[in-house]
Amino acid sequence: MAEIEREAMDYDVVIVGAGPAGLSAAIRLKQLDADLEVVVLEKGSEVGAHILSGAVLDPCGLNALIPDWKDKGAPLNVPVKEDNFYLLGEAGGVRVPNWPMPPLMNNHGNYIVSMGNVCRWMAEQAEALGVEVFPGMSCSEVIYGDDGAVCGVVAGEFGLNPDGTPGPAYEPGMELRGKYVFLGEGVRGSLTKEVMAKFDLSSGHEPQKFGLGMKEIWEIDPEKHREGTVTHTMGWPLGKNAGGGSFIYHLENNQIYIGLVVHLNYVNPHLYPYMEFQRFKHHPMVAKLLEGGKRVAYGARAISEGGYQSMPKMVAPGVALLGCGVGMVNVPRIKGNHNAMLSGMAAAEAAVEAIRAGRSRDELTAYETEVRDGAIGTDLKKVRNVKPMWSKWGLTASLMAGGLDMWTNTLGFSLFGTVKHGKTDAEATGKAADHPVIEYPRPDGKLSFDRLTNVSFSMTNHEESQPCHLRLKDPSIPIAVNLPEYAEPAQRYCPAGVYEVVEKDGAPQFVINFQNCVHCKTCDIKDPSQNIDWQTPQGGDGPNYPNM
Repeated sequence: MAEIEREAMDYDVVIVGAGPAGLSAAIRLKQLDADLEVVVLEKGSEVGAHILSGAVLDPCGLNALIPDWKDKGAPLNVPVKEDNFYLLGEAGGVRVPNWPMPPLMNNHGNYIVSMGNVCRWMAEQAEALGVEVFPGMSCSEVIYGDDGAVCGVVAGEFGLNPDGTPGPAYEPGMELRGKYVFLGEGVRGSLTKEVMAKFDLSSGHEPQKFGLGMKEIWEIDPEKHREGTVTHTMGWPLGKNAGGGSFIYHLENNQIYIGLVVHLNYVNPHLYPYMEFQRFKHHPMVAKLLEGGKRVAYGARAISEGGYQSMPKMVAPGVALLGCGVGMVNVPRIKGNHNAMLSGMAAAEAAVEAIRAGRSRDELTAYETEVRDGAIGTDLKKVRNVKPMWSKWGLTASLMAGGLDMWTNTLGFSLFGTVKHGKTDAEATGKAADHPVIEYPRPDGKLSFDRLTNVSFSMTNHEESQPCHLRLKDPSIPIAVNLPEYAEPAQRYCPAGVYEVVEKDGAPQFVINFQNCVHCKTCDIKDPSQNIDWQTPQGGDGPNYPNM
């Protein structure tokens, strides 16, 4: 194909992703220097369309960024009033008292929020400061200079044929170039993954670990609604099959957020995370809450869980990685949005300092130093051993050892040092023949639902004439390797029913229904052969989450 000619626009800072990290960076850049040219590029149809988070928000990041956020109408309307934690068995549960938990686990002063709506509000604040925010603009390529430094991205390419050639309505997109590029794509972003590989940013760090978070919004009986109540559970239905736990958050308007996080280092390839979530809703405690209610939205997203020891190098020439692209989730708190905001601010401050000094396209080492040694590092160091302990020792032992470790870290030391993760989540997957098939009850259509019905509640849409954005490195592997060895787990780990094995002419065939994709990135993470490469589809495609 001939060299594509594109128009180019120059900025001081180009930001990919209108999530809490990218928008915080944009706002902070303009707060520090109103004359800077800043652009934010978002692949969702609107800001917030692809944002999915629990979410109980620790407002410390927002306090630092916009101290008068209350006066400016930030959608933080439901303060946490009650905090519950249960260990579940199949028929009941035991409430774990709050008093033995370390202070960092306290949700007092936090808010139950829709992070999608928080990001929509943040985008308004950014635009008021002069930031250019462009939704519906997928960034499909990284641009490198002659010296190898990152100098921009390609955004807004539309109209490719399924084979990748330009179609009749082809638009080549634009080159957006900057003195610095910030990648705030969230977990397992396609450009972030490319930059990490090109500059070997993971070298010397533990592998990143992930969870799959699935979430529904329900409207429930007003008599059962307790605005401001936060409930977390562990144990059933996952048991020894996988790590993880649930959340139930009561927000306003008789609505609740309900979800399940399944750690993706599970061994049994027959595990079906989506069906574990549906089964969870039939627990007596949960079913009683949902009875008489209705589900109004569904979505899913991978979560970075590796913590402090898994954070890669965050900078390379011309580029900085922000937020969940680095992995800044405090796993026991199930919170990362505050750290994403703080990371965006730190990157902005480092970039402004560099630009004022006449620098560009070098490494913003001051940003990385601030993340590791500042508030983010302090937050994550205290809990760095919880996830690897859980993976290695199981739920009960890790609850005791992890709780002790968090307490001692609060006092400034650890009896365990830093526990390593070891295998990647893909490498953790066992052979199908070595593990029992797990039988799941059929969804009843009242509390539990089949995947395709639920995906319709994510308002997901993809233009079907474009290239499939889920690329197989070797098209033969799903049937030749993954099916006989692992019972092709893509059929089960995908929470949107994208992957199927069907019979055609008497032989199995691997089918990719990319139109269903909710952009969770689980396939890119969990495929045992690491054969699926998630690339961004054209702008505006994917889920259109309302209040996630």
